[in-house]
Amino acid sequence: MRLDLPLIWAGLIAVAVLLYVLLDGFDLGIGILFPFAKDPKHRDAMMDSIAPIWDGNETWLVLGGGGLLAAFPLAYSILMPAFYIPVYMMLLALILRGVAFEFRLRGRRRGKKFWTAAFAGGSLVAALSQGLILGGFVQGVRMNGLNFAGGPFDWFTGYSIVTAIGVVAGYALLGAGWLMVKTEGDLHQDARWWAMVCAVAVAILLASISALTLFLHPFIAHRWGWNGHGFDMSVFAPLSPIPLLGLIGLAMVAWGIRTNGHRLPLLGGYTVFLSGYIGLAYAFFPDAVPYGVTYRQAASADNALGLMLVGIAILLPVILGYTVWVYYIFRGKVSADAGYHA
Repeated sequence: MRLDLPLIWAGLIAVAVLLYVLLDGFDLGIGILFPFAKDPKHRDAMMDSIAPIWDGNETWLVLGGGGLLAAFPLAYSILMPAFYIPVYMMLLALILRGVAFEFRLRGRRRGKKFWTAAFAGGSLVAALSQGLILGGFVQGVRMNGLNFAGGPFDWFTGYSIVTAIGVVAGYALLGAGWLMVKTEGDLHQDARWWAMVCAVAVAILLASISALTLFLHPFIAHRWGWNGHGFDMSVFAPLSPIPLLGLIGLAMVAWGIRTNGHRLPLLGGYTVFLSGYIGLAYAFFPDAVPYGVTYRQAASADNALGLMLVGIAILLPVILGYTVWVYYIFRGKVSADAGYHA
């Protein structure tokens, strides 16, 4: 049986991006919540909670971006010029954040304040940049044939700004959920409050972005059965489990906060993101560049995809195994003497 290599690689990249969002999302959320911590000891504990894992989480971004370049070079050549500015904003913010993570440990009083602000600012800018890219991607990319034909700021619209704010709120929700898993005492209770505020913000923004998408983007509206006045239930009914999954996720967050659960808010946040990701995947598939280039058109030759698949078959289990091992080793609550603070 002949393998459908373009489809396999599309699936691999989609999974890599999803894992990046779920795993790096909560540690970006920690940085977004940094300014709201009551004192330096709480901020130290917040950093302790992600110190062993934050850099490993970003492996999935490298795999997704590198996979796009290698497996779908046409899509990469169109999308990168369309999103040069937010992509570079994101990369610079992630670099600043990584440097701040290490330098904050060794900074004196004035230096520590600067690197604390740099860590929070880098996290916020990275999350906003990812939201702007997502919003611009949903809007579509202007092309002339198989070349990018738009301007450098096509991605910067009201819709993409709302989407970016939604991503920030979602990451903050994941960060609060992670802190509820990893911390105790006053910080745990603060995280519980942050999770409640973020869950309300996510619910409002998710509903707003969904409505805006249906009204502003006809291609997606058509795929979901929206005719401008209502849904065609013959189209929408089979898809209804996708938004229902998001509602279940929000209910999990609410119940976890109400019962002071330690894991349910994070799992609920993951469920909300999964719902949105599946919904977007359905809306775009099979396009690699919306709305004109499919993943098959953008794919490399089968012999190249096959050769790379051999490499990924070796590399991917190593990455997954390492990730699971690190999370297992550093499971449990963060203690006061965890060590990652000045």
